[in-house]
Amino acid sequence: MSTETDAVHAMIARARAAQVEYETAGSQARYDRAAAAAAWAIMEPARNRALAELAVETTGLGNVPDKITKNHRKTLGLMRDIQNVPTYGIISEDADTGITEIARPIGVIGAVVPSTNPGATPANNVINALKCGNAIILSPSPKGVPTCERLLEYIHAEFAKIGENPDLVQMIPGRGSKEKTQALLENTDTIVVTGSQNNVKRAYTSGTPALAVGAGNVTVIVDETADLAQAAEKIRASKTFDNATSCSSENAVVVVDAIYDAFVAAMAAAGGALIRDEARVVDMLWPDGHLSRNAIAQDADKLLAALGLQGEVPASTEYVAVETTGIGPDHPLSGEKLSRVLALYRARDFDHAVEVTRTIQLHLGAGHSVGLHSAEDSRAITLGQAIPTSRVIVNQAHCFATGGAFDNGMPFSLSMGCGSWGGNSIDDNLHWKHFMQTTKIVRPIAPREPEVADIFAGYWAEAGK
Repeated sequence: MSTETDAVHAMIARARAAQVEYETAGSQARYDRAAAAAAWAIMEPARNRALAELAVETTGLGNVPDKITKNHRKTLGLMRDIQNVPTYGIISEDADTGITEIARPIGVIGAVVPSTNPGATPANNVINALKCGNAIILSPSPKGVPTCERLLEYIHAEFAKIGENPDLVQMIPGRGSKEKTQALLENTDTIVVTGSQNNVKRAYTSGTPALAVGAGNVTVIVDETADLAQAAEKIRASKTFDNATSCSSENAVVVVDAIYDAFVAAMAAAGGALIRDEARVVDMLWPDGHLSRNAIAQDADKLLAALGLQGEVPASTEYVAVETTGIGPDHPLSGEKLSRVLALYRARDFDHAVEVTRTIQLHLGAGHSVGLHSAEDSRAITLGQAIPTSRVIVNQAHCFATGGAFDNGMPFSLSMGCGSWGGNSIDDNLHWKHFMQTTKIVRPIAPREPEVADIFAGYWAEAGK
């Protein structure tokens, strides 16, 4: 065992001891109080701003106002979701089945969190873990270390007010390493991974139960029945929020031919500049085969400078939409761009738009989510049956809706499971249910054994015995 991993093992031992006491002397009130303490640690306005400013300063990603909004709304929404949820003791009793369910913690959670959301994502995981009686150890990306450290300082300060054990919430010390993260992956009770697909693969092969999420590459269809002004404004709001750091930010928009020109006009009115020189953007956005650091998650002025577009687009430009037709490894615009750059495809009709969207998703982002701006609700069902996706977001600003919103029914989360399409074990938004397990008390009930004919009569009538 190396000196590096010694520290991780010692941390896990402290977390395990703290969790045993937290569970043994637990109560719903205690779990709720600890979760509220962690939530207030990031939501208190002065601390929220400090975390947002530190995140932008140290990662160079996103912008402060949007991170403040994200820290606040994502945490407030999560607290709404869990407010009256029972996670301690008996949580259900069913006289018909004779089964009583008892909520049980998982134990020590290991959470690998990304630099794109170095405050909101770990806070979300911490709150869910504490709500369900667990301890948690965070492994932030290197750029996210300062923000995660500050978040833990705030959480531990709140814990001091309520007499809670700070060993319930810890993080791998110092700059992260693959060796330390691997030790966390292999020795905790469940792993939660949001971030690089390399970490996702390592989590799934660690031997520890894993809740890891897939890559986003959101594609949104705008059809001929859509309210174009509303669609353009929602796409703008979503695409530009926190400078497109979200995995739920639009990466491609597929517009049907009948309203293509009208949508381009609506898009321009909402701050989207149409670029027809695809090769030029690709050369500037991927100068050495990798996304330009000068463009990733940057403000509009910095993005335009990185692409050499200053003075060539309106001063009011908030993002650029690049016309393209190509999809696949040789067409980087069809993938995730982590910037205020949108790929714009033209489809003959709705059926063709579905075909284009499916091809993009199969290239990258399968299982995550797609969007639809349309007045025809049945088309959402068509998408849901045709596309390898876990979510179809209808007439909403995509990055706000996918991870839960106050005007839709999705759980608030920053980690979206992508099902088998995305190589994941879950197709839900990661939320409190994934941080808890149950013990079932099984009592005898009156027998319910059917006659064979009751089961097979319909089949026999169709196929014979």
